[in-house]
Amino acid sequence: DSGSARPPRRAMAKFGICAVFALALTPALASEDARSLSLPRSVAEAGGLAAWNAATAESEALARMLAGLVQATSVEEALVEVRAVLSLGHMIWAYAYMRALHTKDERLYFKTLLAAPELLLPVVYTPTVGEACQKFGQLPLHLRGCFVSLADKGRVREVLEEYAIAAGLVVSAVSVRADGSTGPMYAVDAIVFTDGGRILGLGDLGAWGMGIPIGKLDLYTVCAGFDPRRTVPILLDVGISPPAGNTAHLHIDSSPRYLGERQPRQFGISGAGTQISTALHGPDGLVAEFTRAATSLFGQHVLLQFEDFNSNDAFPLLEATRHKVLSYNDDIQGTAAVTVAGLLGALRLRATAETVIDETGEVDEAELLQSKLRTQRFLFHGSGAANLGAARLLVEEGGVPLENIWLTNSKGLLWRLAENNSAAGNSRNDEQRSLAAVLGSPPDFEHTSLAALVRKFRPHFLVGAVGRDPACFTKDVIKAMVEVNGNDRPTIFALSNPRTQAEISAEHAYHWSDARAIFGSGTQYDPVADTSGRTHHPGQVNNVYCFPGISFGAVACKASSLPESVFFTAAAAVAASLSAEDIAQDRVVPHPARIREVGLNVATAVVLHCQRLGLAQELLGSSAEEVRRELAARMWDPNKA
Repeated sequence: DSGSARPPRRAMAKFGICAVFALALTPALASEDARSLSLPRSVAEAGGLAAWNAATAESEALARMLAGLVQATSVEEALVEVRAVLSLGHMIWAYAYMRALHTKDERLYFKTLLAAPELLLPVVYTPTVGEACQKFGQLPLHLRGCFVSLADKGRVREVLEEYAIAAGLVVSAVSVRADGSTGPMYAVDAIVFTDGGRILGLGDLGAWGMGIPIGKLDLYTVCAGFDPRRTVPILLDVGISPPAGNTAHLHIDSSPRYLGERQPRQFGISGAGTQISTALHGPDGLVAEFTRAATSLFGQHVLLQFEDFNSNDAFPLLEATRHKVLSYNDDIQGTAAVTVAGLLGALRLRATAETVIDETGEVDEAELLQSKLRTQRFLFHGSGAANLGAARLLVEEGGVPLENIWLTNSKGLLWRLAENNSAAGNSRNDEQRSLAAVLGSPPDFEHTSLAALVRKFRPHFLVGAVGRDPACFTKDVIKAMVEVNGNDRPTIFALSNPRTQAEISAEHAYHWSDARAIFGSGTQYDPVADTSGRTHHPGQVNNVYCFPGISFGAVACKASSLPESVFFTAAAAVAASLSAEDIAQDRVVPHPARIREVGLNVATAVVLHCQRLGLAQELLGSSAEEVRRELAARMWDPNKA
């Protein structure tokens, strides 16, 4: 019964070594007696974290082995250990090692990440986190992360407060509740939350999707200096889809190691005619209640970041929330920002114009670069949240004419007729329709073949974010891109994650284009040498270049909201951060070793932009230098904290 009461909590001492994974950095989290509601349903029913990790002989052995791997007491020792694990050639073990290190010593964990971000960010986040989510039930469960079940609807505030108390969050104030009573408010700067409905390109993983907000918030700390003790990862558990709902066709709903609600995810049809997860929507839906509870407990300035919701849920939920509380959707807006950042970076590789930050601190593209962007043609393969967000940002903030943008969906070219009142076309929702190619009549040309569309539209940029069609950028498609671009280098982005879902590999992109392509990817690829001996370093066009700095800047200046112009500003700041060495190495985004510097650049630009628009409720300085200095002073550093 999904509405049944939570089971009694049990002590963890009898579970021996598995109790290691029920320890944390504060005394409050060392006791399972502090939690029941905020644990996943199956874990609570098992008797808590230690009992869950010791449920089978195999799970107990795995927990014991992983705990035993972590012997390091210094960064140098931790790097030796993680490199030793990586030498086995399978990053999931390194991921498990890093999670165990985090549980044992949070400060050492972040020191190690900051010491070798290029090595370790792909371990703790993409591409490894996708597999980690698919195997989340098999891996030992740690204390970090708050699960809000649909069964707890009506008492979400109670669930969040239980986690806040258990996590030892600092009480920052006393608030008056809706019923007139008073209660504590807790010091939380940012929350990343998901329903697990579309984890990367892997589909509905339900409660196993908790790996995403955990990993995302780790990047908040590494890349922008968020204090990890003031962030909360949250999973809204509204059920799970059958095997057809995930790309690997995993039987998650019947897995004995599934830790969430086993009831089927309930779908319905929205007013726009799209299929949505009904429990999330409406003024009485779980997202609305969660938003009210979070701002009540953590204050109006807490940042709420949507993550990995299905597109049909993501767009309306964002619109219902973004003007009420400080919030954004990274899949739509963050991905759009980093995609545009990569596109601007590609233009920098093709042009001599430099991108600078002027004396006002506002990012200012050289006129050649800005005008060049508006003349380019963009073919987006796939019309999910990522590509729709990038296309919209180019049109609304970059000044790119709508006729210079084409998108595809499963039926080929995304199109509609010119008549405003005509429903003719093949879009599936209002967001797709608003960006569909406007035609005078249904297409009478081949519009289902990607290579044919390339030859018809002659795009300068081909951006793939399909998620479910790996290797769809065939040799014919790449040859067509080279052909239609003449003397210019075509830009090809394969943004789908994880690597198994990528539209093309870096090696194929360079080799099939005779090293003409400017390439960017959503997942990390090794450098590729071409036949002339030049080595190309593919830029990982990953949200990590944008969302940490956007969030840090927004929280620091207490922004009231984040309009789309903020995300274009962030994109330009990333492109402005390209160094001469980056350009020489053919990178469309900066070297990952500079990720914290880039995060500070983005945060500075965001704060200045919010101050200019009157959105900042706290002024951090009147110049870029003053704002940058203030932000740098606020960045949490595990080596100093």
